Amino acid sequence: MIKIGLISDTHSYWDDKYIKYFSDCNEIWHAGDIGDIEIIDKLNKITLVRAVYGNIDNHIIRREYKEDYIFNVEGLNIWITHIGGKPNIYNQRIRNKLNNNVPDIFVCGHSHICRVQHDKKLNMLYMNPGAAGRYGIHKVRTLLKFTIDSGKIKDLQVVELN
Repeated sequence: MIKIGLISDTHSYWDDKYIKYFSDCNEIWHAGDIGDIEIIDKLNKITLVRAVYGNIDNHIIRREYKEDYIFNVEGLNIWITHIGGKPNIYNQRIRNKLNNNVPDIFVCGHSHICRVQHDKKLNMLYMNPGAAGRYGIHKVRTLLKFTIDSGKIKDLQVVELN
């Protein structure tokens, strides 16, 4: 069993609430638009961080992180990217790759809209934690928390940070 904290679009904004909500997590996944490498440094003080870079991230972050991160956790195949689109309207860059290599969980950010949805066509779970930073179109800052236990997602929480 592993507890995951999922965050995106911090845009260089640090909130001490990240510590509060992620302190019981085994891993934090950041779906891009980190903004400043110090955000990752602070998150790493809480627990292990897996991250991808987003469209606003500089050369320092892009040197450290990839555009796509594909890995396995508790028997589930995970794919994290920043600009991914949403079910039935996936980003052109990844659409064919996604159809040929369907993960169990597909994570992205970029839209600043919190959404968790089962993609029936691809039979995968789509997750976008919304935006945890202050910059952007969103009115409510959000993140997600959940548990993966023996290949099953459990205890999913949407955390509103405002």
